[in-house]
Amino acid sequence: MIGNRQSDILGLIINHYIQTGEPMGSKTLCALLPYSVSSATIRNEMASLGELGFLKQLHTSGGRVPTKASYRYYVDNLVRPIGIAQYEKHRIDEVLSVNASDPERLLADAARLLSEMTGCASFYSTVKDEYDCLQGVDLIPAGNHKAMIVMLTVGGKIKSSVIHTPCVIDDGFRRLFYIIAKEFFIGCPLNEINMSLIQSTAPVLADRMFDMIPILSSLCSLCNEASQGTLNIEGQINLLNQSELGNSVYNLLALLAEKKKLEKLLSEFAKSNMESALFLGDENPVYELKNTAMSVTKFRYYDDQLATLGIIGSLRIDYSTILPRIEYITKACSKLLKEGGIQYE
Repeated sequence: MIGNRQSDILGLIINHYIQTGEPMGSKTLCALLPYSVSSATIRNEMASLGELGFLKQLHTSGGRVPTKASYRYYVDNLVRPIGIAQYEKHRIDEVLSVNASDPERLLADAARLLSEMTGCASFYSTVKDEYDCLQGVDLIPAGNHKAMIVMLTVGGKIKSSVIHTPCVIDDGFRRLFYIIAKEFFIGCPLNEINMSLIQSTAPVLADRMFDMIPILSSLCSLCNEASQGTLNIEGQINLLNQSELGNSVYNLLALLAEKKKLEKLLSEFAKSNMESALFLGDENPVYELKNTAMSVTKFRYYDDQLATLGIIGSLRIDYSTILPRIEYITKACSKLLKEGGIQYE
């Protein structure tokens, strides 16, 4: 159990290390503590904190720096959040409102904000939903034998593509497309919309099959894309500015580039009972993240859709400013996703 004086000392050392990356000695602590205490007493307290696993000494006669384990105590007991300025809140609200009705674009905007406002790498992911179905599709003529196809799933995913067509997209052709879409595709699970289903439309399309194939093939590709989970990462380059990561930054960047381990971790988190978490150091279940702080928040929308949003940075991130911004952005996202769900229904 850490005493009050030890807690004060630990808080000062961690705050100093977060701001400067430098160890702190007993003489500096003497000047910063709000009460009088001798250097010898402080050294004894620092030694005790070292025995408890909260401090380490890089050099025999040098000051102390925090260990990985100390950050958990710091976050749970010592951090004093610094509030977000009103203009920052207005900017967050403004940016997130632009794509509030499109869950994936909303989360992408939130990830970009997190990366910018925290100086960390950020991410958002959606979890593969095997039961998501096609709710609607539109075919919009774009001139010169071009058209845009736009699809919407029951899970709120919106995908679009511009395609070249072998014929003019007139009203009669669009009516035929909507008849085919309603009969064969609307309400169908995304993972069942494939070339076999397209081939089954041949008896109805007859001599228009050749004209319709590019459009139905594009719809098939969009449905396949929408049926998969996604993981997008922003601000990886920010990690190169966090010198305390040392050479481990290269393994971390490889993890973010390869994505598979992180996708698996986020998918498992989304399906767990946790709503949000801050993994510090060795609490991270993936080896490449052992020197990082990773914040992740889960979202539910449209009843059974799952997504995550979060950041990855070094253990030396400025928790007092970063945590409030994560909280504000994730709460704003949660509110907009819920409102979008109500409008959707």
